Amino acid sequence: MSDSDTVSEVGAMETAVQSAVSAHSIRVVLQSAVIEVSALSLSDLPDLDKEAQEDWSALAACAANIAPLLEQETEDTHELRNLAGALRGYAEMLSESVPSPNAALASAIERVLEGTAEPALSGTAGDAEAVQQIAQITGEPGFILAVDDREENRALLARYLTRSGHFVVTAPSGEEALEMLSNADVDVVLLDRMMPGMDGREVLRRIKAEPKLRATPVIMISGEQDMQGIIECIEAGADDYLFKPFNPVLLQARIKAGIERKQWHDREQLYRDQLERNERFIRATFGRYLSDDIVTEILERPEGLELGGDLREVTIMMSDIRGFTTMSEQLPPDRVVSMLNRYLGAMTDIILEYGGTIDEFLGDAILAVFGAPRRHDDDPDRAARCALAMQAAMEEINSANRKDGLPELAMGIALNTGNVIAGNIGSERRSKYGFVGHAMNVTSRIEDVAQRGEILIAESTRQALGAAYALGKSREVQAPGIDEVLVVHPLESELP
Repeated sequence: MSDSDTVSEVGAMETAVQSAVSAHSIRVVLQSAVIEVSALSLSDLPDLDKEAQEDWSALAACAANIAPLLEQETEDTHELRNLAGALRGYAEMLSESVPSPNAALASAIERVLEGTAEPALSGTAGDAEAVQQIAQITGEPGFILAVDDREENRALLARYLTRSGHFVVTAPSGEEALEMLSNADVDVVLLDRMMPGMDGREVLRRIKAEPKLRATPVIMISGEQDMQGIIECIEAGADDYLFKPFNPVLLQARIKAGIERKQWHDREQLYRDQLERNERFIRATFGRYLSDDIVTEILERPEGLELGGDLREVTIMMSDIRGFTTMSEQLPPDRVVSMLNRYLGAMTDIILEYGGTIDEFLGDAILAVFGAPRRHDDDPDRAARCALAMQAAMEEINSANRKDGLPELAMGIALNTGNVIAGNIGSERRSKYGFVGHAMNVTSRIEDVAQRGEILIAESTRQALGAAYALGKSREVQAPGIDEVLVVHPLESELP
């Protein structure tokens, strides 16, 4: 046998001896307390009110359950600690609810408190006196779920926390606890680490893995002072860890902290939900007046509200219904609006589908830009395919117009690629996201000469598109207010 094997064996033997001594110490310190409690009955305690009688009956039941375990020569202290914690808890509640007990009851309570405060049992005796000096913890009442496989512990936690103003539900197993959590908004979970079936560590893991439950504080409670187990629980997301038997003041402090964390999380979640609702409202509302890209630019970039802009190369689109003024003079206003909304609605969907930004509607005219505020590598191509799709959609629009007794429409479209200043134009009190530059004027002049059903593109756009489209016969245009002669090209189709 190697030296390391010898060391390991010696260490294991020392651990076994320490466990045996610990178990023996626990049985010794509890024995006298259990005997004294078992010697009394309710007939010996005539002055107790109903609530105190219930506490005494629970204390006596704990003593009766723990007595057989004290006779067993076992090194497992988990069950002893469980029952000892319940024994101490009911004794503490009796000491609070019965300020002047008779000698027999006072002696039994004192013996239980002394026995369960033994270092071998609690593991916290060094801090017990200091903790007992803490003033009564007060805080917001909460909704507490206590999970423990021992009925005594569940009953003790429920009664103690209910007296502290909390609403308490209990679960005897991990499976039932998870089912309760799926159906209720719990503020804090008190979770026993060692339970048959699904143990506390697995319950903790599932709680923290569920997005809706992840923020729920979980306080682990265990009778085993296993450092490795504590580390595993903390790493798995446990918010706190208490040993049995726990100090009730310390427990209340931990619960208060847990409730406050949960309330802060709930408030944060409420604020986030409100912000999301507000943003959806803003997008839905202002998206009817501005392009989605412009709304996004304003919401996501605070500097987007500043006046000014930047130089962009864009492809500008202008479209207009031919003969609309004459038609609007011959129709009632409501019929004109109905016809116009059908047309603009269809055109808007197509422009947005191809990534264009609608700058504004000018009566029956549409001004849109491809390349700002969102830029794509193929903006001229998007604009060209968009214009073709818009002309193709006119057949469906006119079919609906014929059914409604409305006149058929014909549209002219102009495309021009050039540099503009894109940004906020106006004043501090009123501004809009718009485009300024000579290219805008050129596009308007080209649109003026576009015929019914025609798409005219400027020479700059033809060069940007390359040879991917079929073009009609080019022509020159001498536009008013523009010195140079404009060369325009009818866009007929996209080449296969």
